[in-house]
Amino acid sequence: MSAKTRVLVVEDEEPLRLALCDALRAEGFEVLEAADGEAGLALALSHGPEIVLLDLMLPKRDGFSVLRAIREDRLASAVLILSARGEEWDRVQGFEYGADDYVVKPFSTRELLLRMRALLRRTEGEAPGVAAAERKVRFGACEVDFAAYTVTRSGERQGLSRQELELLRVLLANPGKALAREWLLDNAWGQDEFPTTRTVDMHVLKLRKKIEADPESPRHIVTVHGVGYRFER
Repeated sequence: MSAKTRVLVVEDEEPLRLALCDALRAEGFEVLEAADGEAGLALALSHGPEIVLLDLMLPKRDGFSVLRAIREDRLASAVLILSARGEEWDRVQGFEYGADDYVVKPFSTRELLLRMRALLRRTEGEAPGVAAAERKVRFGACEVDFAAYTVTRSGERQGLSRQELELLRVLLANPGKALAREWLLDNAWGQDEFPTTRTVDMHVLKLRKKIEADPESPRHIVTVHGVGYRFER
């Protein structure tokens, strides 16, 4: 792993934070650390790390609040939540706010490193079906800028959350195919144990509002009843 890859660890439990930072430095990462949410958010926005390891139960500002602020600022960092709270609501909420992965404590360092490497492959590699040099993709009246996390339709530019962008990547890579909700979860979220397919529906609704001229009668993201969705360029 490149020594230039920067990781921010936001964890108030000092023994765990120190152990994580030592393990990550041993793997060649550049490591930043914070013991509360406010300090963690400030470091994230000022240093733009490739990955943020984020606890949920933090002093001064909780992890969900930090995650919302990171995504509202359109920071491109991958965010991996580390939490003792493994309930369905917490995991769903984390992904809805824009988390890229969710690990429940206790976890092994090996598992964490594997998940981090998977996130780095997704963020540094090519978009599915999109050449590395092709940062912008056009379809219909839309232009998607993968580097800027935006979509422009008929001259109106709007921001995309990381998960909206990931879902759009997968749809763009599979035009004309009927894609099941479960398949979309596995390929756009990378979480085949994800508890509900309603999240796919919610993100499709958000995307339709941004890319469709008439979200009620979509031309691009078409519902396939009883299956899922089909993307038409």
